[in-house]
Amino acid sequence: MGILFSLALILVLLISSFQFAAYGDFGFYEKEYKKYDVVSDLDMELKDVMYVTYEMMDYLIGDRENLDVYTVVEVNEQDKLHMADVKNLFLGGLMVRRVSAAVMMLCLFVLWVTKANWKKILARGYQIGLGIATAGVAFLAGALIVDFNTAFTVFHEIFFTNDLWLFDPAEDYMIRMLPEGFFYDMALRIGGIFIISMLIFLAVSVFLARQAKKDENERKIKSTYE
Repeated sequence: MGILFSLALILVLLISSFQFAAYGDFGFYEKEYKKYDVVSDLDMELKDVMYVTYEMMDYLIGDRENLDVYTVVEVNEQDKLHMADVKNLFLGGLMVRRVSAAVMMLCLFVLWVTKANWKKILARGYQIGLGIATAGVAFLAGALIVDFNTAFTVFHEIFFTNDLWLFDPAEDYMIRMLPEGFFYDMALRIGGIFIISMLIFLAVSVFLARQAKKDENERKIKSTYE
């Protein structure tokens, strides 16, 4: 039960890290556009690129019905179709987070009903779950560092059922606005937030483990005197 709770928690942390990285600071996008000189490739001013960014991110999270954005450069049909796929993927991730949160609540309820030693169970379960997650993160990090382009391609082949993600820089707006380097930097940003969040909960698990041991010692002392 503790491991199930922890794996669900780690999924919540992963998806939340992605959302925070993507929506927490739009200054990141501005820095990236300057870093990769996106405005020159698009022949647009930075304020116009940022306007498209705000509208695009609203669309991905479901706050906008379509991606009909009117600016000096028109988003073409392939851009729109691929971003619709990305939107479905993103909204699917948010659904996974809600289901994971429900699983966590169910685990807590079972532990409460059974009067289990929840501090010990959750602490130990998280440490095991963290070990599993660390192995996965290490594998992905290694793949990204060794050959980001291949890892990026494999990701799209797994999560998309069409080839709309294959853009032509001469024709398609999105590939010029969001070059491969941007996604590499975003992956590092997400990974950093995710790792920090997992370490915070590791500290919480260590605290709970110590509290559980303290409670157990107090019960032993009490039973001895009784």
